[in-house]
Amino acid sequence: MKKNILMVTFVAGCMLISSCASKKDLVNCQTENKELTGKYQDTKDRLAESNAQLAASNARVASLEEQLAESKRAYAALQGSLDKSLSNTSANNLNISKLVDQINESNQYIRHLVEVKTKSDSLNMVLTNNLTRSLSKEEMKEVDVQVLKGVVYISLADNMLYRSGSYEINDRAAETLSKIAKIIMDYKDYDVLVEGNTDNVPISRENIRNNWDLSCLRASSVVQYLQNHYGVDPKRLTAGGRGEYNPITNNNTELGKQRNRRTQIIITPKLDQFMELIEQAPEN
Repeated sequence: MKKNILMVTFVAGCMLISSCASKKDLVNCQTENKELTGKYQDTKDRLAESNAQLAASNARVASLEEQLAESKRAYAALQGSLDKSLSNTSANNLNISKLVDQINESNQYIRHLVEVKTKSDSLNMVLTNNLTRSLSKEEMKEVDVQVLKGVVYISLADNMLYRSGSYEINDRAAETLSKIAKIIMDYKDYDVLVEGNTDNVPISRENIRNNWDLSCLRASSVVQYLQNHYGVDPKRLTAGGRGEYNPITNNNTELGKQRNRRTQIIITPKLDQFMELIEQAPEN
């Protein structure tokens, strides 16, 4: 009996000890499982991140490969252009040489134009000085002298030359015409055109039909005065009239009409006279 009790007690102890050991193992297993589960999730997250980085890297590689291909195409195009440029070097050098020659020719032409302009200005100054040297300040107020391309234009107001409403030369004109005649006589190779001009007011006088007649008669009076009083060769003289059809301003005002009523003496040097005057031109 006592033996049986001891046996039961021993078995119960063994079972108790076995039960305690199994519970501890279970706890250990659960803890280990939890750690492994955490490590698995962490590894899974890192794998996903690595896959994303790999995909981005693959995309960058593809982009770089495309850029490399584009660079190769650009290089090939540049190489082609360089080869073409090198092959055309001789032709380009020849073209540059021709361009330099053209520039030099242009520069020479420009210098020539400047010299001609300088001579022309000097010639105009000589002619102007010669034509105005004898005129007083009062006379210069009613005498307009211009030199254009070697041709001299002397414009005289009608009241300086003619009697009012007439084509007859007045006494006041004698002194001015004598000075102009002296210039004409000094330069015997000049041709002289005397040109009459009027305003647009119709004239009504016996033996004068219109402004054409008046302008021609006034020009004729000056030509004959230069011939008869100062001995100007009539072969050098031409008389002409332009009536009211060559105004220098409008006829809307009295001042405008007065300016249009004028006689122009146009003096044209011939070629040899031009050359003499050029030699006289002052140095700049």
